[in-house]
Amino acid sequence: MFSFIFRLSLVTKILIAIILGFCVALFFPQITPYLSLLGELFIKALKSVAPILVFVLVMSSIANFKVGHTANLKPILLLYGIGMLLAALSAIVASQFFPSTLYLNINTQTALQPAGSLAEILKNLLLSFIANPIQALADANFIGILAWAVGLGMALRHSCETTKQVLTDVSNAVNQIIKVVINFAPIGIFGLVAVTFADTGLATLRNYAQLIAVLLGTMFFVALVINPILVAIVIRSNPYPLVLKCLRESGITAFFTRSSAANIPVNLDLAKRLGVNEAIASVSIPLGATINMAGAAVTITVLTLAAVHTLNIHVDFVTMIILSVVATVSACGASGVAGGSLLLIPVACGLFGIPSEIAMQVVAIGMVISVLQDSTETALNSSTDVIFTAAVDMASRKNE
Repeated sequence: MFSFIFRLSLVTKILIAIILGFCVALFFPQITPYLSLLGELFIKALKSVAPILVFVLVMSSIANFKVGHTANLKPILLLYGIGMLLAALSAIVASQFFPSTLYLNINTQTALQPAGSLAEILKNLLLSFIANPIQALADANFIGILAWAVGLGMALRHSCETTKQVLTDVSNAVNQIIKVVINFAPIGIFGLVAVTFADTGLATLRNYAQLIAVLLGTMFFVALVINPILVAIVIRSNPYPLVLKCLRESGITAFFTRSSAANIPVNLDLAKRLGVNEAIASVSIPLGATINMAGAAVTITVLTLAAVHTLNIHVDFVTMIILSVVATVSACGASGVAGGSLLLIPVACGLFGIPSEIAMQVVAIGMVISVLQDSTETALNSSTDVIFTAAVDMASRKNE
């Protein structure tokens, strides 16, 4: 029996773990508190290894970077930007066709600290670039980690071959640790599913069924229509084999970890199995986990327009376009952890003169539905990183 289980693919094991976790939550909810440790350990392991993984891999990749590879990063970054903007525009269209109403009588959560303005977000992003490297690693400040890794990597490009080989060896050693952590994914996800369904179920989600439907429907539209169109333009062939594989093998894990940063090791492993050039993937995927947030753009736009509709505020076409741009830029500042996009909603609400007290109530509503919203958002965000990276790499190999 154990031999048969070990021969199954990782995705199959994860699907089995999801089914078992749901069954345990349904029939034996009293034991789920004891299973919470499994999920916590798995997420903790991913989050603890992700900063050092990004730092070592990016530094090693740039130190050993070939000049011709730099051209591949530009189309990936372009896809990131276009994908987020189209996601925000899709959310605007969906919100206009299916306007949602909120119950703005939820007590404001004083512990939350939203960004004050778009300028403040950009200021914080710039300050993150010059963070102390040790502090950046300790705080999982991926922007700061990327900045130091790129800087040191470029400096080490002029080092001797022995130094570069040492960096490569260290990178390979970190990858071995990652493989061990990923192999425990089914056990961790089993614990996460059991606890999630036992604690929340679906009862708390019924009051906002339409809002959840608009959010999830838009995200599915981006994942299954927008992204495939962009990929098809790049690779000039059927995009769905790549898109569905990435959704299955990256999206499922991201759905339950609810952290783009924690899913970086999963994406790097998937990119390697897809044959993506490691020098490109080790830079574009960590960068994508930091700035490529199509799901966050959807969340910010839909919840902001739901508040606008509830307050009967008129929105013209130009304002909608501005909102999509603001949502795109704000999404880049969303942290790669659970709930990161919700704290940026007050920025978008500020476009319509909505006071912070009401905006924070919208954030609180987002927290209520986050069991589905944030999980689906993260699955879209993280899977898109590897989809676009693999697409550009496939196109470059076809042109060679």
